[in-house]
Amino acid sequence: MDFDKIRIDYRIIYQIIENGAKILDLGCGDGDLMFLLAKEKGVKAQGIELDESAIYKCVEKGLSVFHSDIDSGLIEYPDKSFDYVILNQSMQQVKKADFVIKEALRVGSKVIVGFPNFAYFKARLRMFFVGKVPVTRSLPYHWYDTPNLHFLTISDFRDYCKAIGAEIISDHYLSHNSVVKIWPNFFALNAIFVIKK
Repeated sequence: MDFDKIRIDYRIIYQIIENGAKILDLGCGDGDLMFLLAKEKGVKAQGIELDESAIYKCVEKGLSVFHSDIDSGLIEYPDKSFDYVILNQSMQQVKKADFVIKEALRVGSKVIVGFPNFAYFKARLRMFFVGKVPVTRSLPYHWYDTPNLHFLTISDFRDYCKAIGAEIISDHYLSHNSVVKIWPNFFALNAIFVIKK
């Protein structure tokens, strides 16, 4: 495996998850992350995805995935039935983000949340100088074609965790292909948090 060719958010999640862990990937897309974790770390992976074409790609990779809308909840899963629940680049696209995160915290011992940082400095500059909705690497859509329903920042998510009593176990801030060490709410394109309740 050429680790440097893997998306940086996948590399971070790969480093977080232990060998053989039981994971649930909410909004798993075409299953590339689950496939990597199953192949290289021997995880027991289950995905949930709404897009049928993405589900077919998961099945072609031999992955277990259910066709479902995570906004409707995870009622079929008992409390703490997974070591990790992953919400990577999907949480900002759900209608009921608060409900989905609380459900993830219920069914998972730990929850990995990855999202684009709307406070990234280039987004701020575009809003300030151009007066238009930002288009960046992590937010590549125009206002009229974006799948994103929620635009949040690293500071917003930290405040949210405090408000619901979720403990932040670790946090990771990313640029296009490296880790951001200073002023993450300003310089990070994306953030990954590991939280638990």
